[in-house]
Amino acid sequence: MLPVLAGKQTSVEAGIGGEDRVAEVLRKVSFSFEHFHDLSPSSDENFQMDTFTLNPWFGVVLEVKNIGGSLEFKDNPPQLIRTREDGHKDGFESPVVQLKRNCNLIVDWLNYHGLKLPIYGAIVLAYPKQIVAVPPANTKLMFPNMISSFINSIPRQERKLDVAAFQWLSDKLLKSHQPFIPKPICESYKLPFSDFQNGVRCVVCGRLGMIKLPRTWVCPFCKAMDYLAHERALREWFLIYKRSITNRECREFLGVEDIHTAKRILKSMNWEYEGTFRNRSYIMDLNNKNIKRI
Repeated sequence: MLPVLAGKQTSVEAGIGGEDRVAEVLRKVSFSFEHFHDLSPSSDENFQMDTFTLNPWFGVVLEVKNIGGSLEFKDNPPQLIRTREDGHKDGFESPVVQLKRNCNLIVDWLNYHGLKLPIYGAIVLAYPKQIVAVPPANTKLMFPNMISSFINSIPRQERKLDVAAFQWLSDKLLKSHQPFIPKPICESYKLPFSDFQNGVRCVVCGRLGMIKLPRTWVCPFCKAMDYLAHERALREWFLIYKRSITNRECREFLGVEDIHTAKRILKSMNWEYEGTFRNRSYIMDLNNKNIKRI
């Protein structure tokens, strides 16, 4: 894998699984606050909070990480270093910087809407198996089972929102949410399409090259069958290459020779399209994800 993509992979890895773990814990806590998962309020600057907890006194931004190995939080420059069991080191963007940015941006968002509310923040390591060799110097770091006591320890000196204002803010945050959609990798890193290998990946053995059969796909290596394999592959196309796909690109990417088979696959996805016949491009609606209260 190219070094730049390896770095991208480790950044993505940092968030996988952890947010669901925190959501599970928050559903069981004893206090009645509003909890938002993957909230991205409409703003001049794009930002997304892993978890945002709101009550009439204050708000709490939680930056969630799920990274195995031994962790070192560096200050100069800000960075998170993970050391694996074999001694290999990986670098990640500093969760401390991410957290401070999100706290500042949600404060700006609240100020824009005429609200003054104290905002606190913490980094949450999703599982106790994560080992912290060097913790951050001035940022709260904890595991999910500590969230309840942390929030309860924050002083409630003055109620900032009455019942009506609190309900208005909760609803406004939901209505203001806009899906946080990163640019395709090729666009972000100026990579040619030829740097990637085409083909449909088998989820059982992980190899590329599944073959299209009537109503399904088969892996030539492990013989696994998967009738939805093309759906996952096409979603990857939009995240890796670009925001549209033609019949020809579909055939090359999926390894399908027949133009009519590719047409049926693309039509089955119920995507919007532009142009007619040979010039038609299909566009996936990446906004089709609704934010939810936890």
